[in-house]
Amino acid sequence: MIKPIRALAAAMIALGCLALAQDNARAGDPCSDSCSLAQHRMVAMNDMPGMSGMSSPAPISTMPAGAAMQAMDDGRMSHGGHMLMTARRPATAADQQRADQILAALRAAIAPYKDYRVAEAAGYAPFHAEIRQPMYHFTNWANAALNVFSFDPARPTSLMYKPVPGGYQLIGAMYTAAEKSDDDQLNARVPLSVATWHLHTNLCMPPAGARVTWVGPTAQFGLAGSIVTAQACTAAGGTFKPVIYNWMVHVWPFETDPSKVWATEENPGAMGH
Repeated sequence: MIKPIRALAAAMIALGCLALAQDNARAGDPCSDSCSLAQHRMVAMNDMPGMSGMSSPAPISTMPAGAAMQAMDDGRMSHGGHMLMTARRPATAADQQRADQILAALRAAIAPYKDYRVAEAAGYAPFHAEIRQPMYHFTNWANAALNVFSFDPARPTSLMYKPVPGGYQLIGAMYTAAEKSDDDQLNARVPLSVATWHLHTNLCMPPAGARVTWVGPTAQFGLAGSIVTAQACTAAGGTFKPVIYNWMVHVWPFETDPSKVWATEENPGAMGH
């Protein structure tokens, strides 16, 4: 089931932020001022029991003016203060041809992984398979490391599966790129006229041991919280991460409607999932 970018961002909150907090408590802060994908501990879980109150990230008006202006200067769109998204470039025949080639290579490469056990044997590990989720990320950390430096359409960082009786059904894949990538570098991997890359930003983690609300209108911490600046995070006793993970783009290669293959909520195609 395809999950729009906004839903993915909000859905990551509860389990992901808790896992990151637990990881930090066990091993010290692994991220310093930012986190690479190697510390990516988030997963989509909109339908998890007790999560029916999830909301979208805070309105864009909560983003500090300077950061919003910087996002506009960079030609990128800010979403709720917790995400940057690449702007859509004008469509070209060359870009579409390149996207079609990427899609063909991806489909061929991941065809064996329709059997999730084959994917696991190849190094793709599910995050919290013991918890019921509408969609599971199976991530290959070796690929994540390689994809910081180079791009191979046959080497996705993550595979997306939905649970079905007896196992999982492969529905999508995720490519990643280095946090410091500019738009031209992202475009060189997957054209920005076809796909929208996103980067998670401005995460405030709560003080150790604090009981907090991760989602909903009163949430302060996490990727759905109202805190989007280092100053506000410090005032709340939290730990601020200006950027977490790397750039990401999702692809749904088995969709029969071409408008859904690279679909996001902001560039929706026909978002029926």
